[in-house]
Amino acid sequence: MFTDLSKVRNIGISAHIDSGKTTLTERVLFYTGKIHAIHEVRGKDEVGAVMDSMELERERGITIASAATHCVWNEYDINIIDTPGHVDFTIEVERSLRVLDGAVLILCGVAGVQSQSMTVDRQMKRYKVPRIAFINKLDRSGADPAKVTSQLCEKLGHHAVMMQLPIGLEADFEGVVDLITMKAYYFEGDNGETITEAEIPENMQADADAARETMLDAVSMYCDDLTEAILEETLTEAAIHHAVRKGVLSLEFTPVFLGSAYKNKGVQKLLNAVVDYLPAPSDVQNTGVDLDNDEAEVAIEPVFDKPLVALAFKLEDGRYGQLTYLRVYQGKLTKGTSIINSRTRKKHKVGRLVRMHSDEMQDIEDSGAGDIVALFGIECASGDTFTDGTVNYAMSSMHVPDPVISLSIKPKDTKSHDNMGKALGRFVREDPTFHSAVDPESNETVISGMGELHLEVYVERMAREYNCDVETGAPQVAYREAISRKAEFNYTHKKQTGGSGQYGRVAGYVEPLGEDDQDFEFESKIRGGSIPTEYIPAVKKGFLSCLDKGRLIGFPVIGMKIVIDDGQSHSVDSSEMAFQAAARGAFRDVYPRAKPIVLEPIMKLEVEGPIEFQGAILKTIMQRRGQIAGTVEESGFSRVEAQVPLAEMFGYATDLRSTTQGKAEFTMEFSNYSPAPAEVQKELKEKYSSKIPDED
Repeated sequence: MFTDLSKVRNIGISAHIDSGKTTLTERVLFYTGKIHAIHEVRGKDEVGAVMDSMELERERGITIASAATHCVWNEYDINIIDTPGHVDFTIEVERSLRVLDGAVLILCGVAGVQSQSMTVDRQMKRYKVPRIAFINKLDRSGADPAKVTSQLCEKLGHHAVMMQLPIGLEADFEGVVDLITMKAYYFEGDNGETITEAEIPENMQADADAARETMLDAVSMYCDDLTEAILEETLTEAAIHHAVRKGVLSLEFTPVFLGSAYKNKGVQKLLNAVVDYLPAPSDVQNTGVDLDNDEAEVAIEPVFDKPLVALAFKLEDGRYGQLTYLRVYQGKLTKGTSIINSRTRKKHKVGRLVRMHSDEMQDIEDSGAGDIVALFGIECASGDTFTDGTVNYAMSSMHVPDPVISLSIKPKDTKSHDNMGKALGRFVREDPTFHSAVDPESNETVISGMGELHLEVYVERMAREYNCDVETGAPQVAYREAISRKAEFNYTHKKQTGGSGQYGRVAGYVEPLGEDDQDFEFESKIRGGSIPTEYIPAVKKGFLSCLDKGRLIGFPVIGMKIVIDDGQSHSVDSSEMAFQAAARGAFRDVYPRAKPIVLEPIMKLEVEGPIEFQGAILKTIMQRRGQIAGTVEESGFSRVEAQVPLAEMFGYATDLRSTTQGKAEFTMEFSNYSPAPAEVQKELKEKYSSKIPDED
């Protein structure tokens, strides 16, 4: 168990695809003595990076699942989580950042701030995670760290300042000048393990002095003592470190470090920055809710002598059953003791407690506040809180985005049928963005997720891990319905079946909410008790039940405001059931008159490729009803940003590869819902009406 929390760091490594997250983590593990040889992500030796433990990850050269590891640097214990860059696996980043205290944001020295950099930055801001930036790939042609730093300020709104200057760039990149120590550092030896300290090259002295001046000016904003020390000329390195740390912990300052993970340069200096500037568990304020006290907010303190509070943030089906990753926020977790799941109130015994190193594990006896560990044999869901039973707290849950794409699947044979059920059950438990359900109309199993790649990976995993071959149907887009104008309703529900009947009248109007508003609003303007107060919730419930499946194409209805302003009840025949039925009848009556329309999901698309293919890239987007938002040309590369309907994006990867000789890549994430073109709406309506018989 870690006893000195000031010497613990829980950090995540996040970035856009192919910025070098896994490559950097591999170097960190090597320099901290955790591994004894460096392997590449797409290794020619067919070994692959340690943190990409899944066979699929090594084949594709991408990270699919976040992996945890632990290492020691200068007597500091560092828990690291290497996260995926693909937006399809965004939940892996989301849940990792939920439990981390600090993060390293990696940026490519050539491409700079890219679309997924913006996404992970938003996630860091959502969970108030302090970060430092590392500009990687400075050995590549077109690398420009000053430009990338200014993009951090302009595009992400960071107060970012370079703490180092590069010695040479591209093929001549040799090392870095540290603006705090004002020394040059070179990384030598076969794997950059030998660090040589030298004087700053003469031709860089003037630039280094100016950059140090800029850096001190920026950092002094966060510490009055530093300003005094500068004026009194009593400046020390410790004072600068203290001020930088204050700025980082306040979430207002982002120090920028430089290097090339692939060429083994700058990584050790980044590790020093992690321990110097990122928060210890004791620097972070965490809160939970007290389930026994009307969910009142409570402070969760990183101390060992208080009741245990731990959050299960990730599940994996390992060789020995379910492996549950836990972040311990308060108290102690000891092997052999009992813990209680706050959601289910079930008691579990801590059998095997381990510290993870990718897919390898080290058995430990106990763990305490501030640690990230894993448990075996405990049934729970992602996001469950565990306590020792003396308190009934829950940690706040994480943001889970809605799936945007569905696919129908069916097993090829009977054996696959049983295995498919097991596989889907496990995947749904592990990944909150992956959904599985049986379509009541077609009786098909439908899986939903964040993108084509997301679903493709799960289908592939079914075949590999469960020996389950499935056939996939056409991808289904998550359309939505909305009304386009205000319409009034006045509906009476009457039913007489001998004895007391059912009676309820509701009147009012529906109207669309704002364009980007996906919510539902219900307002009661009933005056004088024409509908008794106790029946108002039943009216709302009746309307809500109609929104799950619109009457245009059978998709959920969004962006609707319902106002009731009149009605009537009967002293004997009115009931909650009657008013629910009245609301449903009113909805059926008013919906067609409110001119419903079909909304389609619009994706934010970013395509990068060599400049000579810019015309071909633009053509592929225009052919798919895309709207170009902007293009940027730099260092022989072109970056095109566009908004494209998801329905048009199937098979885009193949199309893009063939038109650019495989030299372009793209990222895509959900942006908003927008009205579909008239011909698309017509086609969807016809398809739906042919499947569904008319209802009264």
